[in-house]
Amino acid sequence: MAENLTSERIVLKRKVTLLNGISIIVGSIIGSGVFVSPGGVLASAGSPGAALLIWGFCGVFCTMGALCFGELGTMLPAAGGEYAYILEAFGGLAAFLTLWVNVVVIRPATQAVVALTFAENAVALSFPACIPPRPAVMILAAAALCLLTGINCLSVRFTMRIQTLFTLAKLLALIIIIISGILHLARGHTETLQGAWQGENSIGGVALALYAGLFAYGGWNYLNFVTEELKDPYRNLPRAVWVALPLVTVIYVLVNLSYFAVLSPGDILASNAVAVSFGSRVLGPLKYSIPVFVALSTFGSLNGILFTSGRLFLAGAREGHLPPCLSYIHVTKRTPVPALIVTAVLSLFMLGGDIISLINCLSFVLWLSIGGAVGALLWLRRTRPDLPRPIRVHTALPVICLAVCVYLVVVPMITEPFSTGMGVLLTLTGVPVYMFGVMWQNKPSTIHRVHEAVSSCVQRVLMVVAPEQEGGPPLLADL
Repeated sequence: MAENLTSERIVLKRKVTLLNGISIIVGSIIGSGVFVSPGGVLASAGSPGAALLIWGFCGVFCTMGALCFGELGTMLPAAGGEYAYILEAFGGLAAFLTLWVNVVVIRPATQAVVALTFAENAVALSFPACIPPRPAVMILAAAALCLLTGINCLSVRFTMRIQTLFTLAKLLALIIIIISGILHLARGHTETLQGAWQGENSIGGVALALYAGLFAYGGWNYLNFVTEELKDPYRNLPRAVWVALPLVTVIYVLVNLSYFAVLSPGDILASNAVAVSFGSRVLGPLKYSIPVFVALSTFGSLNGILFTSGRLFLAGAREGHLPPCLSYIHVTKRTPVPALIVTAVLSLFMLGGDIISLINCLSFVLWLSIGGAVGALLWLRRTRPDLPRPIRVHTALPVICLAVCVYLVVVPMITEPFSTGMGVLLTLTGVPVYMFGVMWQNKPSTIHRVHEAVSSCVQRVLMVVAPEQEGGPPLLADL
């Protein structure tokens, strides 16, 4: 065993193929939103026609953003996504605050929400006439988090197989909905689309519809968190974007068109689960499959989010912005075990809290960080023209993306000043943490001894080491 380890550096392996990359993007984007709550876009857009335009525009915008991230990901092929790009362009504090809100709130809260959505739909078949008991939902959500965390720790290849399988399952469900809607229209049932543009439209309503639509496209940038493990990233990163984002956009527009073909706007607005209402009208006995497909969809989405969250934690620890032990990887599995365990534990703590409110408070931070990454692309073109750029998008793309991100950051400050203010305060709590943990170099020896003891314990228990250590990797016998 020791001889095998000395012949090879302990680094993350490039095991993520093009198909895996497409599955990460598609699987992370398509969660429960398109099945459950398209009414949010309709309510704000004002009419079915405007809602379909919003769904299409959101897809085009996310494709533009993903292409910009393609240039960043091939220029700076390191794990961490926008955190890594902001760090390179704007320095430690800006990058740390981006990392802080993601690590402490956004990633764990998002994982908890997706796990709970999976559990609610998985349990729903056992409680068809009533709301499932909350303890059962929480236990199943916790079990799903623990199971997927264990799989992510054991094998990258097996994790990617799960991601691909569940992505195919959710695509099958959406194709069934699309075909059912087309057949319904082919039979002459066009009455619900005759007033497609009737309704009240306003600039403020369009802004809210954009938020709802873009939330449903969340995850389009997740492949950039794993570029260190992507095979041939210079070719496969842009290829995955060009396949995944147009595919999701077309599917989202067609699925919503199918909803509008079968259900009236009033039915959609009144439904808490639009896909279930749709299935009850046109799928007959297959309507009971909808909760199963939603559960499969959210399970796959949770797997993708966990996979990328571990790489974000690892990237932050490697730069000294998180405890160094979070950058350790397993000596044989080449997976960031400590980072995956920590993000799962944080998510478990949030299962019983009001996490939706936390996400709402920090939603503008998401677009602030995306805008910061796009701004980093433009800034690095000016200040670091020497950096290799295997992919270079037209300047108009990052300019348009940055303008939309500024719009998405500024509007909440006017329309929801309280939520935005709370988000700002939560973000600024990272400043003293940065000063204590990163800037304070001359810490007491007691702190160093505690850190060394914890790191040694983590290494021994989890069989992990720091990647690419000077002088070659440590031997398993030395742990």
